[in-house]
Amino acid sequence: QVEMDTVLATRYLESLKEVEAKEIKGYKTGLVSYGTCIQPPRIIRLKFKYADSSKRFFDALLKRYTENLGKPDKWRGDPFHIVIAWKWRFTDKDGNRISIILQHNTRDEEEKQGNAVKMTMWNLMLAEDRCFDTEHPETQKPPNFTYTDPDSVNWKPLIPR
Repeated sequence: QVEMDTVLATRYLESLKEVEAKEIKGYKTGLVSYGTCIQPPRIIRLKFKYADSSKRFFDALLKRYTENLGKPDKWRGDPFHIVIAWKWRFTDKDGNRISIILQHNTRDEEEKQGNAVKMTMWNLMLAEDRCFDTEHPETQKPPNFTYTDPDSVNWKPLIPR
C-alpha cells in the first residue's frame, strides 16, 4: 500500500519515517508515518489529501464524520476560516490516544490546500520521541539561549533588518 522508494526521515521527529501511499481512489495524495525505534515499522500517523478540494465536498465529509464519530471535540481552524479544521479525540481499546483532524484549506500556503484528514496516535508519537532521545543522547542539545533579562540580550541579530 506504500511506495517504499519514497521514504524520508521526518524533520524534528528523528525516530519517524514518512512514506507516500500508493494511489487510492478518492485521495490525491497520502503520507504514512511510522516509527523506527519501538516495534518498527508501527504506523503512527496518516495524512491524506482528498482528490476533491471543494468546500462543498468538505461540508459533506464533515456531516458524515460527525454522523460516524459524533460532534468534534475541538475547533482547530483559524478565526478567519481560511483553514477550517475540526478535531476528534479518542482512546482505543488498547489505550492509544488518537486524534483525527478534518480540514479544509482555502489559501494558507503553510498547509496543504484543499481537503485533508490527519490521524495520529499521540502516545506512540511521544513514546517514539522518548525512545530516540534515550538511544541517541548525543543528539540532545542544551538550549543555546534563555531569556532572563531584556538588558542581557543582544537584540540586533534577533530582529529582521
